[in-house]
Amino acid sequence: MTSHIRRAYDIRIEEGVIAPDPAQGQALTALERLEEDLGRRGLFGSVPEVRGVYLWGPPGRGKSMLMDLFHAASPEPRKRRAHFHAFMARVHDLVRQWREGDAKTRRRVFDTHRGDDPIPPVASLIASEARLLCFDELQVTDIADAMILGRLFEALFERKVVVAITSNRAPDDLYKNGINRQLFTPFIDILKARCDVVETAGARDWRRDRMSGSPVWFQPLDASTRRGFEVLWSDLKGGEPEAPAHLAVLGREVVVERTAGSLARATFEELCDRPLGPQDYLAVAERFHTLFLAEVPTLGPGNHHEARRLVTLIDALYEAKTRLVVLADAAPEALYPEGVGAFEFERTVSRLNEMQSQSWLTHERG
Repeated sequence: MTSHIRRAYDIRIEEGVIAPDPAQGQALTALERLEEDLGRRGLFGSVPEVRGVYLWGPPGRGKSMLMDLFHAASPEPRKRRAHFHAFMARVHDLVRQWREGDAKTRRRVFDTHRGDDPIPPVASLIASEARLLCFDELQVTDIADAMILGRLFEALFERKVVVAITSNRAPDDLYKNGINRQLFTPFIDILKARCDVVETAGARDWRRDRMSGSPVWFQPLDASTRRGFEVLWSDLKGGEPEAPAHLAVLGREVVVERTAGSLARATFEELCDRPLGPQDYLAVAERFHTLFLAEVPTLGPGNHHEARRLVTLIDALYEAKTRLVVLADAAPEALYPEGVGAFEFERTVSRLNEMQSQSWLTHERG
């Protein structure tokens, strides 16, 4: 009998939403195996332990698309799909609630109040919500994440939670050169022991190919350019659902309302009219491989603060080699012709033009 994910994949191909890619075959087979194993039951209806799947490879090889199909098609009723950063942000919040909560608060949130270690009650709460956790874009750069991941996942696996994970890195390359990495390696060992590790390193980057065949600077702000901007956004995210991303920056939270995997979309007003600074833009640039920036107006002397923020944003995207798609009122040269910092803005114009080039759009980001 054809698996649910295989049927969903074939339908997408028939509808022309995706093109067949032999390099995705091994990943698809692994997810079919996982789907089948999740449906098995042990003696007397008990739930057996199930090996998860860890898909890794360069961006644009269809990992997130396959994960979306798997999550949507899986008949497992208790399932949850989350970007890994969002999941870890919640974990840290739950740890905080346990540590700061009194007995009454702990019972209300965790259904228990005993003990000093927050990991077991946090793992029990997560396991009560979902048997299957689908994580997109697992990457570890934060020492706070690195220090608790091994114990957290060990506790989740003890509670028979099953994971399906995508990442741009092989397990052994996670948190590479990180502080106190030796304390993180047990997490790597647990992942490899409890998941089938599958590389999805096809020769083609579908998103990169799509961008290289399309304009990435849309001007002026009219119906035609808005339509082109929307079509490219729709093509790149495919059927991936949009969700807000919450980025922790210096004890604050920066929210990007529209994201899909490694894609983000925001308006000029959201990123440059607000009092955001270099660390905020660096967090956006590091988190996303591609940013769609909409409704960029022509700026004048009265907008020098907004122009300064745009310069800072573009600097962060440029240094991180993030791809940029813009819907603007004018060409880069005409965006900020006069005002405080207009001379310095010429460097930003140069960068904006470079970021439209084929060499920029087709590079592999590390």
